[in-house]
Amino acid sequence: MKIYDIEVQRLRSSKHDRGMIELGIDVSVLPLPVRDDQPLTSCLRLPVEHARSLLVLLKQQLVEVDKLQPRSRRSGRS
Repeated sequence: MKIYDIEVQRLRSSKHDRGMIELGIDVSVLPLPVRDDQPLTSCLRLPVEHARSLLVLLKQQLVEVDKLQPRSRRSGRS
C-alpha cells in the first residue's frame, strides 16, 4: 500500500451525483516514506478555513441527498 501526504490548497466545487458526493479541489499529493513508528495511513491536511468550508459544502450536499429520500427514511429510522 502506498502512503501519501495530501494537502488541500483550494476547494472549488461540490456536487451530488448517483449517491456520491464529488468535491472539486486543488491538492498537493506527495508520497510519504514508510517508517516503523508510523501507521500505514495516508494523511489529509487542510487549513481550518477550508475545513469549515468543506463542512458547509458537505451539509448542503447532504440536505440535497435527504430531499431525494422518501419521507419515512428522513426521520432517522432505519
